[in-house]
Amino acid sequence: MIAPYVPQMALYRQWLRDNRGLHFENFEEMRQWSIRDLDGFWRSIWDYYDLQSPTAFSTVLGKRTMPGAVWFPGASVNYAQQVFRHVEAADAAALPAIISSHEDGRLTETTWPELRRKAAALALHLREQGIAPGDRVAAYLPNIPEAIIAFLASASIGAIWSVCAPDMAAPAVIDRFKQIEPKVLIACDAVTYAGRRHDRRGVIEELRRSLPTLGRVILHSDDAGAPVSGGVRLSDVLARTSPGVDAFEPEWLPFDHPLWIVYSSGTTGLPKPIVHGHGGIIIVTLALLGLHNDIGCSYQPNSFGERYHWYSSTGWIMWNNQVGALLNGTTCCVFDGSPAGPKDRPDWTTLWRFVANSKSTFFGAGAAFFASCVKADINLADAGDLSHLRCLGSTGSPLSADTQAWFDQRFAALSQVNGSRAQAQMWWANISGGTDFAGAFIGGNRELPQVPGTMQCRVLGAAVEAFNDQGQPVIGEVGELVCTAPMPSMPLRFWNDAGNVRYLASYFDAFETREGGPVWRHGDWLKVDPDGSCVIYGRSDATINRHGLRMGTSELYSAIEALPEILDSLVVDLEYLGRDSYMPLFVVLRDGVALDAAMKRKINMAVEASLSRRFVPDDIFAVAEIPRTLSGKKQELPIKKLLLGQPLDKVINRDAMANPGCLDWYITFAQSRLQSGSGAT
Repeated sequence: MIAPYVPQMALYRQWLRDNRGLHFENFEEMRQWSIRDLDGFWRSIWDYYDLQSPTAFSTVLGKRTMPGAVWFPGASVNYAQQVFRHVEAADAAALPAIISSHEDGRLTETTWPELRRKAAALALHLREQGIAPGDRVAAYLPNIPEAIIAFLASASIGAIWSVCAPDMAAPAVIDRFKQIEPKVLIACDAVTYAGRRHDRRGVIEELRRSLPTLGRVILHSDDAGAPVSGGVRLSDVLARTSPGVDAFEPEWLPFDHPLWIVYSSGTTGLPKPIVHGHGGIIIVTLALLGLHNDIGCSYQPNSFGERYHWYSSTGWIMWNNQVGALLNGTTCCVFDGSPAGPKDRPDWTTLWRFVANSKSTFFGAGAAFFASCVKADINLADAGDLSHLRCLGSTGSPLSADTQAWFDQRFAALSQVNGSRAQAQMWWANISGGTDFAGAFIGGNRELPQVPGTMQCRVLGAAVEAFNDQGQPVIGEVGELVCTAPMPSMPLRFWNDAGNVRYLASYFDAFETREGGPVWRHGDWLKVDPDGSCVIYGRSDATINRHGLRMGTSELYSAIEALPEILDSLVVDLEYLGRDSYMPLFVVLRDGVALDAAMKRKINMAVEASLSRRFVPDDIFAVAEIPRTLSGKKQELPIKKLLLGQPLDKVINRDAMANPGCLDWYITFAQSRLQSGSGAT
């Protein structure tokens, strides 16, 4: 496939002209319409993608509040139903639903009929086990086709899906799943990463013991002889055939029926279990992937052969985004394993070889991946035939201008060899959004100019602004990223959050609009330039963002401060535009304990055992005290801002501190980092 002759955004704009009589001079004019007329815009997305409902809806936005907006009241939908609409047409075109690979490079294909049959077989099995709409199905699976199949099976019967990646340790998984009380666990007994096989049978047993609501375990195993205690083998279930499997149809559900529960951590308490609905996820995903990422249906002539790959683990919201390609009949390419291959023989062309072999047309990854490739000075020609690739996507953290320019130069040179017109000036769909609403606020537009290090535009339907401290929108200045109007994929609620207390505190306690209504504060620094392009400067709160995966500081403290040698601790993530994420840990040790190599190893092992190796700190420092407020709260955000180079008097009030004398050490540490060139500017 070569780049589509007509961008998807242009096709949609033409449709608006022909079917709605709407004419726009430029994209910004269209974007302003999309946020002023929410009813008209989201109804147009429903009609443009020909969404179907056996029941009529009376209006688009039945209740315009935030939180608590009611979208498409009366409509019936199902995520799996929307996916399976494409089976016959895509299969007739001989196009696969899923192309997958492990680190070994061997490709496997899942056909569209096979995807539907296996999902139906598992859905019927879940029903036989008494799983009803609203019950939770938990999964502990890697990024493999079986995870997608299990998700679609759960969604098709109205069960609520929730998945954790198998690189997460048992305590972190338990902290998430115990809140939602799942009835079924679908889990792998081992996972291979960076060339090493990791046994996960012990984790499964811990989950059994810690989750009393579990009535069934469905085991995914590559070992045909592995015992399945008190459960069933996933491969046996997926192999079932019967007239009932052939005749199975997903249930029609209310537009806001819960689809999945994902987790986003704050700085206090357990991870937040965020509930999203079927309808909101369907319509927002179609608009984002179709219009802003320019991903077309694989069997349509304008985008024939489209193949979408975004490297992710199941623990990142980009896994959910990647699966969303199926909603529009697009082939989904999934890779399970390390993007750099075996740990003892790192090779940063490993993932690029999968892109080449799978003939992916769109390849996205976390910004840290692209930065690592630049550091390794990879040769793209070593990856194989990349001529099908026409677009790169990045998210998770800001992508530096230098990294983007490095790839632009190399793809331009590659285009001279492979003849790819798209690669002569590679288009980047740089996006910024989040787990919180499973979408993007800032994204790409293939029709707009692009400048390395920036994102092209605010996405359609997202009333996004950069707010200053007075709650006023600013242009050309860095401010808090806010959204001033509801979007269909915003959370329905947090699970077990009486009165929406945690929900409101997480997003709506910082600003009020001039009209007096609440405003969604996302927790990112944003600058909107006069031409509409945007720059994200990193997190504005104390949440940790490691390679796109967010973790609350409270979870690290639970792991670290459980060690008897640690009296207190503080961690900050110094992610900032153009710089790698740097996460120092400050610890107060008991008298007589030295922060030697053995103690550092013990701390790192505690983090890895309780959470994941992804959240091991970059450096550990022994300090006399952790800065705290008069009420005893750790002052994470002020210390983060100080280490990023902001003036002390702008970030912290000594009079509000319980121990202001301890600041001198942190001031000296910050000055040392800034003088060495390690700090942000």
